[in-house]
Amino acid sequence: MYEKAMRPEDLTRLFVERSNAGDAAGVAALYEEDAVMAYPPGSQTTGREAIRALWEKVLANRPHFEHEDPLPTLISGDIALTSTPPKDGAGARAQVVRRQPDGSWLRLLDQPEFVPVTQAP
Repeated sequence: MYEKAMRPEDLTRLFVERSNAGDAAGVAALYEEDAVMAYPPGSQTTGREAIRALWEKVLANRPHFEHEDPLPTLISGDIALTSTPPKDGAGARAQVVRRQPDGSWLRLLDQPEFVPVTQAP
């Protein structure tokens, strides 16, 4: 059983902990069943299972993620916007998260990088 994010800001900490542990299923558990992630850059990954499969590949290389202090969260009812200034030069990170019936929060939309995607001429 995974620790639940009881505040929107908890999602970032849990993401870093689970990623650094190589736990792709744990990372995917932070997302709603039909969540959309704008990754890899220039494309989208839709659904918790696809997000798990993506993170399995990413985490196979054993990357190390640094904790990033969240910016102030915007909350309106059961929807919140979370963001962090990235330490890796990715421009910015932002997520739309939703409160679940048990009071925990999950990611619905995830934009992990705001960098221009270069297109071939």
